[in-house]
Parts: sequence; C-alpha cells; structure tokens
Amino acid sequence: MAEAHQAVAFQFTVTPEGLDFQLSREAVRQLYLAAVHSWKKRLVRAKNSFLTGVYPASPSSWMVVVAATAGSCYCQVDPSLGLIARIRHWLEALPPPAQTAVSTVLFSTGAWLAAVLLFRRVLRLLLSYHGWMFEPHGHMSRSTRLWIALMKVMSIRKPLLYSFQSSLPKLPVPPVKATIARYLESVRPLLDDDKYAEMEALAKEFQEQTAPRLQRYLRLKSWWTTNYVSDWWEEYVYLRGRSPIMVNSNYYAMDFLYVTPSPIQAARAANVVHAMILYRRRLDRGEIPPMMALGVVPMCSYQSERMFNTTRVPGKEADTLLHLADTKHLAVYHKGRYYKVWLYYGGQLLPPADLEMQFQRILDDPSPPQPGEERLAALTAGERVPWAEARARFFSRGPNKVALDAIERAAFFLTLDEEEHGQDPARPGCMDAYAKSLLHGRCYDRWFDKSFTLVVYKNGKVGANAEHSWADAPIVGHLWEFMLATDTFQLGYTEGGHCKGDPRTQLSPPQRLRWDLPPEAVAAIEASLRVARALAEDVDFCCFAFSTFGKGLIKRCRTSPDAFIQIALQLAHFRDKGRFCLTYEASMTRLFREGRTETVRSCTSESTAFVRSMADPHGSRQRLFKAAAEKHQQLYRLAMTGAGIDRHLFCLYLVSRYLGTQSPFLAKVLAEPWRLSTSQTPQQQLKMFDLNKFPDHVSSGGGFGPVADDGYGVSYIIAGENLITFHVSSKFSSPETVRGLIRAHPCASAHPRIPDHSHLADPCPSPKS
Repeated sequence: MAEAHQAVAFQFTVTPEGLDFQLSREAVRQLYLAAVHSWKKRLVRAKNSFLTGVYPASPSSWMVVVAATAGSCYCQVDPSLGLIARIRHWLEALPPPAQTAVSTVLFSTGAWLAAVLLFRRVLRLLLSYHGWMFEPHGHMSRSTRLWIALMKVMSIRKPLLYSFQSSLPKLPVPPVKATIARYLESVRPLLDDDKYAEMEALAKEFQEQTAPRLQRYLRLKSWWTTNYVSDWWEEYVYLRGRSPIMVNSNYYAMDFLYVTPSPIQAARAANVVHAMILYRRRLDRGEIPPMMALGVVPMCSYQSERMFNTTRVPGKEADTLLHLADTKHLAVYHKGRYYKVWLYYGGQLLPPADLEMQFQRILDDPSPPQPGEERLAALTAGERVPWAEARARFFSRGPNKVALDAIERAAFFLTLDEEEHGQDPARPGCMDAYAKSLLHGRCYDRWFDKSFTLVVYKNGKVGANAEHSWADAPIVGHLWEFMLATDTFQLGYTEGGHCKGDPRTQLSPPQRLRWDLPPEAVAAIEASLRVARALAEDVDFCCFAFSTFGKGLIKRCRTSPDAFIQIALQLAHFRDKGRFCLTYEASMTRLFREGRTETVRSCTSESTAFVRSMADPHGSRQRLFKAAAEKHQQLYRLAMTGAGIDRHLFCLYLVSRYLGTQSPFLAKVLAEPWRLSTSQTPQQQLKMFDLNKFPDHVSSGGGFGPVADDGYGVSYIIAGENLITFHVSSKFSSPETVRGLIRAHPCASAHPRIPDHSHLADPCPSPKS
C-alpha cells in the first residue's frame, strides 16, 4: 500500500496523550512539485491565450508602437491628433512626467488594439476566399497569386495551434434552391423516371412552401452560433444515439504495416504512452502548428481540445462529454484487472524506462480479477440506456465510484492485450482478425467511452479504438502519426528491444482499482455483453494491401487518386450488386470555424456512365472516366467550401422538427440508407520522416463498421507511391453482402456477383481497353 501512503501529506491518530501527527516529507515534496507543475501549466495557457488573441500581431509590435508614439511626441509631432492631450487632462492627479508617459502608453495601446482588430478582420476576409480550390491543377490565376502573397504577409509570424481560430470564417448557409438542385442531381442515376418525377415533385413543393420559413430560422441560428451544423451534428448524430457505439460509431487505427519497432509489450507500450503524453503537452502549450493547406490556409483546430482527458458519459436520453483540463494518470486493463498508473513523478513526466517498469509490473501481477471485474467494460459496448441505468445504480457511490472516476478521468485508456496481431504473409486473414480485434476486441477489454483506447498486443503491435463524438478521424490520425514517428525515430529502443535509460525502482507500483459489484450489477454486465457479442460476431472484415500500383501512377495519368478510387469502388459495387447505390464519402469542412465533415455523394451520373461503359467494348471509356473524375473533384471542392448537400438538409430537418412542421421531402431524404459508406485515411499530415527513405514505415490506416446493415463500409489509405490499403466491412447477417451471401448459401462461393478487382489493374483506361 505504498501508493496509499504517498497520496496524503500527513496522517494523525488520536492517543491518550492527544493528537499524534505523522508528517511525510516525500508526500509534501510531491504535493509541492505537483502544485508548481500545475501553476506553470496555467501560466503557459494564459500566455498562449494572449498570443492567440492578438495574432497576427505580437507583444513586440506593441512595444514598437509605444516607442514610435513616444518618439513622435519627443519630436513635437502629435500622431494622436489631440487625443494624448485629452488623456493627459484626465490624469491631472499624476505628476506631469507621469501624465505624459501614461497618456502615451494608453493611446499607443488603443491604437495597437485597433490595428489588431483591423488585421484580424482582413485575415478573416482573406480566409473567406476559396477560389484557389476551383482552379485547374498546375494553373494559378493572378488573383490567387495575389491572395497567397497577402496571406503570407498577414501570417508572417509563426502561429500557435489556435492562432487562427477567431479569424476563421463561419460556415455559410447555402441557398435552398442550390441545395435542392444538387440533391436532385445526385439521386438521378439511382432512380427510374417515375421515382425521380415523384422526388422532383416533393422537392418542388418543399422549396416553394416549407423551406423559406425553415431557412430563415437556420440563418438566424448561423448568426448567433459559431457553426450552424456542428453542435446539432454532435448531439443528434452521436450523443443521442441509443444503440451501441462499439462497431456502430467507434473506429480504429492500426500500427505500421511492415515494421514492429519492439516485440516487447511493456517497452512498446511505454514508448507509445510517453510519445502521446508529449503530444498532449504540446497541445496544452499550443506548440503544434495548425494544419495548413497550400502552406498558408489554416484549418480549424478546435477538435483537438478534447483529445485527452475526455470520456463519453451515458445518459438515458442523451450522453454527455466529460472533459478535464488536466489529469496525471492512465487507466490500464490487463487480464480482467484494472489499474491506475501515474504518469508524473516529482512534477516531471515519467520517462519510457519508468513506464516500461510499471507496465511490466502489471504484466507480472498474478492476482485474479475481482468478481464481475473482468467483463465490466462490456457496459460501454452495449446499448446506452442500460449502461446509464447501471451507472446511476451501481457506480454513483462507494468504491465503485472511486474506481470508475479513475477510468473516466484518466488521460486515456490502455489495454495490454493477451493476443498477437499484425501483418504476416504466412497467416491468411491475419489483417482481418487485426481489424476486428481493434474494432471490438472481446467486447469487454476496451473502454469504448474513452476518447480513445490504446491497444498494445503481446507481440508489440499497437492499435487504437476511438470514440467518434468528440472529433473526426483526421484529428486522431494527427496524434497517431506523431506517436509512431516519435516512438521509432526519436525515442527508440536498445538492441534488446527495451526502452532506453534506467528505471527508478523506488517508484510505487501501479494502483489496483477495487470494485464491489453486487449480483445485479454482474447481471447487467452480462446482458450488455450478450448484445455486444451478437453485434461483434455479425461484423465481417476484409483488410488487404493493394500494391500493384498507387498514387504515383495515378498522378502521372493526371487523375486525382481519391477520385480514381471512388470510381473504382463504384465499378466494384456495380459488379457485385448489378446496381448503383447512394454512396457516402466523408469530406472535411475545417476551412471554417468548428467545421467537422460534409458528405460527397460519389455516385454521379458521370461515374455511372463510365461504369456502364466498362461492359461496352466499343465505349469511349477514357473520356467518360475523365468526366467522372472531374465531377467528383468538383463535388469534393463544393463540400469543403460549405456548398454541400447533406448537412444543410440535416439542419433544415431539425428546424422542421423543432417547429412541428411535417416535410415529406426531408423525411424521405433523411431515411435514405448509405449502402456504400467510404472514407480516406489521411497520410503524412506531419511529415516527421521521409517515407521515401523509410518505405517500410508506412501506416496500415484504419477502418470502421458498416453504416447500413445491408451495405459496406470502406476505408482506404493512399500510402506511399505504390500502396493502397483497404479496410472493407459488412455484416454476415445480410444476404446482400458477399460474405453474408456465402454464409447463407455455401454454394454461392462461385456466384458471379463476387467483386472482380481486375479492373484496378488499368488506372488509365483507353477507348480500346
């Protein structure tokens, strides 16, 4: 119980002689250092808030203004046009020299603040320009060149993470007429003439009768909120969902595809955890520069705020997000036991060698799980209402509340997994098992409510399972790239695979969390586990690396790699189903303040025309392919610049529900299933190492579960010049999916609808191919 003694600075006991105080000098020292560390962090945050508040100006520019004003006054030139004299008149109580100095400083400060506000206004106007996105690749107009030059001048000072936040423009509300026109265009290839005429009539009625009123309310919301979509999107798409978030919402990220830096589980966990806390420290200090397009266009960084110290708390009607400003410990799971591991000692972050020792102590701990402890996390994998009820009933007081707080208030959750996973050519399907393990595991060995769960396997491979409500995948991808690069190229390992340095053996061992779970709580855990297992067993994954060619060849053909893959997916789906479907591709709107995502409807008239031409040996495939790729790029640009379809219609639908207005058009639109849901995993956002020099250190990307029960979820990462990794998910229970069809009808293994990937071999089809 050494950790318990260090938790208090003094103890006292009552004796016949009076109170007997026992002072712990080490505990007092630790409390003092922790207080110093906390105050340092507060000062850094206060400093960063000031620096980001006056960006693009700086404190030194204020001193220049004060010096210039004082110099002008000394030369008997009044730059204030009499304002300094008027301020001096209000300071008659001060001596004359003090009156001059104070009035000069006050005027200079006011002039400097006015300049700051002007510069920020100009910066916002510059950031509202998106014409650069719609120019042909390799060609830049004079207006765009001038705009880039002005942006470089305005952002000449090195920005902090949140320097541009208040200068980013708001997401615009598109005109209803334009949104409906684009919507009808997107569904035209999916509907026959009669159904399209019906939809067109519903859209016309909505546009003329219902939409104007809804649009007025939506514009009003856009005036008084930072982003008219994001708060509703977070609440209604994520936090109000009552179904399990495991598989349905959470997503995963994988390790390097070919490389495992260390096969020692405790050592890899230590380096990875240390790298992540280094990233958290940079976040707290604002030292991470914002992501920039073209090197000058900042993207919104607000999603990064809740990356650490965040937990989704279940509720009966809606969940909430618990976020703490700081926390100094980690929650760890191994073999059914939960531990609390301190990340700091003496106010300093534990080095990897100390963390390795702590994790090894957990791995060597022979103690068994307490009754009900092993499968406790199944509550986070099941439906939300039973979890909310169990939390209120069994975890609101006593030791269970203390232990649950230790998990929910941890920086993040770590699972030291007993299995081995990763790429192995000798084991067919190993990547499929790796994906399923990260997506749902055993349904009770991941804390699905945490912002993310770090998983470290027995063979040293790592992965993560991320909760979706607090941020989107590129934010986690940013952390993941930093962690992998720092782990491998900065921290490193000894020749034996251990962390560098010598551990301090005097550190107290990890604290075992204690639970007191009654039979009713165990029954609730088992009920959630049954729901979660049924969901997990129904999920099928096919994860594979395609290395015949990659973005290098595609770009040489003057085609967007993303557009090429989206068209290939349309062709694969058509060969599988014999028909087209509504297709979802996630696009970001982080060019706007608090922007999250928008939908690119990848199934277009142009892409379907190309797909049909593949069955025609005399069709003009090259021309149709180019038209489909250009159309896709145009839709992607519109989505990124706030002219998308689905978020606008989603918000109009919510306004109609608030007003009690029925709209057959909106109800039909929101009920349409996304049978093909796709997303691209970003690669090399940070560029901390040269992938050309270290081609084996390519990421495997990540994936997610199917959105529709009878559809596919496809995630892909365009990694390197000659590699594209796909993560394809579906459900066994659906006869509409390939593997589901095979399971339901074993003789269907030779079914002609099984996807043929041979079309991927020719990225630039010619009219004769």
